[in-house]
Amino acid sequence: MYRKGDVSYQALPLPDRVQKPDDVALADALAFRDDLKKRHSVRQFSDRPVPEAVLVACIEAAASAPSGANHQPWHFALIGNGAIKAQIRAAAEDEERAFYAGGGGDEWLAALEPIGTGAEKPHLTTAPWLIVVFAERWGVTEDGTRYKNYYVPESVGIATGFLIAAIHRAGLVCLEHTPNPMSFLNAALGRPAAEKPVMILPVGWPATDATVPAVAKRKKPLTRVLTVFR
Repeated sequence: MYRKGDVSYQALPLPDRVQKPDDVALADALAFRDDLKKRHSVRQFSDRPVPEAVLVACIEAAASAPSGANHQPWHFALIGNGAIKAQIRAAAEDEERAFYAGGGGDEWLAALEPIGTGAEKPHLTTAPWLIVVFAERWGVTEDGTRYKNYYVPESVGIATGFLIAAIHRAGLVCLEHTPNPMSFLNAALGRPAAEKPVMILPVGWPATDATVPAVAKRKKPLTRVLTVFR
């Protein structure tokens, strides 16, 4: 975390060692892989409540992610308030209607066709919680001095990945929702201009009739995404 004038380097002994024998490491990696393959982006949510503490723990896991110069350039807004969720849904659907009316362009809209998405976003009010992820483009010290953050998109992307994995580990589902533009979220949630909203994550339990697009199960084979140099 950035602190003005605190620029000296001090080394600490590695505080946590989680090294494992090779066979255990492989077994755990395979188990983690198999568990993450069960993760799905869901659009139909149950309104069944989820304890706030579960979401706070997931966000705390996300906030442990590595970041450029350890500036931790993120903020997570956790929203369970029904009126605020309704406000976000209304603003998001306004943006989405413009997008699906042609603002997204023919190629983008065609790419979304197999996903089955549209301008209506009921998940934004049905899901018991929304998490809005903000990227802090620059920071401000307590005395008002502005400082630069580094590798902000990369850092926030890693933290968001941690968050999605933590949500899945808790047995919940989420949807990676990115209306464009999302600047309405700053006003709705009272966040400063330094922060750019990058994602809305509705989080909760899947509805009993929840579905996923068939195309979502088509993943690139490992040979397409991995190159090994020995």
